[in-house]
Amino acid sequence: MEVIMGVLSSMWTGVSGMQAMGQGLSVTADNIANSNTTGFKASRTEFGDVMSRNLKGIDGGNQIGRGVRVQAVNPLLTQGNLDHTDRATDLAINGDGFFQVKGENGTSYTRDGSFHFDKDGNLVNNAKLKVQGYLANEKGGIDTKLGDIKFPQALVNAEATKEIKLDLNLDSRNEADSKVFDAKDPYKTSHYATGVEIFDSQGNKHLLNLFFNKGQDRTWTFRGLVDGKEVDGGTPEGQQLAQVVEGRVSFTEDGKLNSQEITNAGFNFTGGAKLDQQIKINFGDDIASGGKGEGTKQYGKESDIVKWSQDGFSAGMVTSLSFNDEGVLTASYSNGHVKDLGQIVISKFENAEALHKVGGNLFKQSRDSGEPSTGAPRLSGRGTLMAKSLERSTVDLASEFVNMITDQRAFQANAKTITTSDELLNEVIQMKR
Repeated sequence: MEVIMGVLSSMWTGVSGMQAMGQGLSVTADNIANSNTTGFKASRTEFGDVMSRNLKGIDGGNQIGRGVRVQAVNPLLTQGNLDHTDRATDLAINGDGFFQVKGENGTSYTRDGSFHFDKDGNLVNNAKLKVQGYLANEKGGIDTKLGDIKFPQALVNAEATKEIKLDLNLDSRNEADSKVFDAKDPYKTSHYATGVEIFDSQGNKHLLNLFFNKGQDRTWTFRGLVDGKEVDGGTPEGQQLAQVVEGRVSFTEDGKLNSQEITNAGFNFTGGAKLDQQIKINFGDDIASGGKGEGTKQYGKESDIVKWSQDGFSAGMVTSLSFNDEGVLTASYSNGHVKDLGQIVISKFENAEALHKVGGNLFKQSRDSGEPSTGAPRLSGRGTLMAKSLERSTVDLASEFVNMITDQRAFQANAKTITTSDELLNEVIQMKR
């Protein structure tokens, strides 16, 4: 009887080995099948022996094993190679973390960054799940409000100019009051002239011509004129330009900006634009306002404009979209305006190997994975984003073929133990006859 039980036990041990090796082959086959799957993480089968039979009670040794079982199948979360692509919405994570996506089944996580915009302007993956990120506010900054990364309307609204910043040098060698300004012939009756572009509330562009005349005590009077056809009321007879702003700037003895003021302004553009448009002309950080006198200067060299800027723009259409390596989505418009739309977030888990695979290159949070640490790339140990890149599968085909051969031979050897046990059992039965 003892002989028969031993033979039967060896058969079941062989069966457990065949079952375990078969499951190991399934894992290997799955790895090989996904060798070209974007962002796929190869898995490894880990085996464990079954509780042994003690021949001498609690004494050590003298134990017969009862077989093998698959103890765990763990993903190998190593970094995959990054391939450069020409698609603006392709993203890859270099380091730890997962993209966060949302759909009808809640939040999922993925390393597959092959995204695109759907018909509603949402950034989605191939399963139509919406990519999550920090949203942009009305001023163009990125808040920490989490939501769907979305491409807004293709047309950006026009914005009227609110401020003009000027950095000039006004020649101190000009003789004070040597010219009397005349709007009918402004270029010959001013010491210096320059022009800047501004926009009204309808997004129409206007050229603001600025004329400077030097007065007493290092004080300059400036006047801003535009085409008389573009303002309400037109211009007097014999005059092409209409004055819309006037003011003064003064300087210290060493040429620094001392004060600045606008004494008269009336930006009333035609074409349906908002009347009495308020535009601040900023020449720099003047001393009278508590500044250091930086910006526009008065030195003994030829008058010239160093740089200028203004904050208005016309309506424009989107010409291009791009992500940078911080995950910030930026839109460029035909009017030269650039606007940040949002920033991709990355979720990091303390035990990412415990995430639950749900197919479609997606993972779900599990009890053992812990809560995700979600935030901007590069921070708190989260990986960096690579724009126009995709992460390749981490499957090493050479290693998988070796594992396949090993599991195959082990399967054959376990099958041999069963046939051998069958032969022994047959001998026992023959002895009975």
